[in-house]
Amino acid sequence: MYSLITGASSGIGLELAKVFSENKKDVVLLARSKLELEKLAQELRLKYQNNVQVLCFDLADRDAAKEIYKIVQNKKWEIDTLVNNAGFGEHSAFCNSDWKRLADMIQVNITSLTELTHLFLPEMLKNKSGKILNVASTAAFQPGPFFAVYYATKAFVLSFSSALNEELLGSGVSVTALCPGPTQSGFQKASHMKDTTLFKLKKVPTSRQVAEFAYLALEKKQAIAIHGLTNRIGVFLNRLLPRQWILKIVRRLQGIDNTNTN
Repeated sequence: MYSLITGASSGIGLELAKVFSENKKDVVLLARSKLELEKLAQELRLKYQNNVQVLCFDLADRDAAKEIYKIVQNKKWEIDTLVNNAGFGEHSAFCNSDWKRLADMIQVNITSLTELTHLFLPEMLKNKSGKILNVASTAAFQPGPFFAVYYATKAFVLSFSSALNEELLGSGVSVTALCPGPTQSGFQKASHMKDTTLFKLKKVPTSRQVAEFAYLALEKKQAIAIHGLTNRIGVFLNRLLPRQWILKIVRRLQGIDNTNTN
């Protein structure tokens, strides 16, 4: 049995690959970078003596999910855990954003995640055993000015995961929505977010800390796993404060802090 982990070449995905391997799981690692994946795979094989397979795909490609599933079936790699970790964001005003990048974000964060789940779920149901980890975000709990599409994609992931987990009760298959807050990874640089007030004010956890938390939540079959006490308090406050207040707070946190230009 294998655990398929998308976005495994960096950040939370890379650390999840390590955590799964430490727990004696065989893994299929998926990302765009073949060189980085092969390097990680070799490291894991040597250190943990587990089976590590590598698949190089860009999940922004509309045919990627089908091709991935076809290869897995042909190789007879039985997938009992699916980790939909791949995703990215774009920090900018919506009207100034590149449409191709936004479309790719929707494809990766929503469409490929949903299609991979749809493809691999039937076999889990047949076996009456399986786990799915969908990486959402604390961004899923409110709208995000200047990060509008990313927040919306994560709201989809949370809603979809929660609904599917409820559908699957009693089937032997569980779905966990992981909701990390800001995390030390390549995400903030790739999304042009490293200079925002949010990242300057808050001490953020490491990808390793989030990955360890995610693995335990998955094993416990938690429906929604929010990492960190501060994030859990923030999500709770979202339910109490007027929506317009939340929008103003998020807008301020996600604006560029120009007080330090050095």
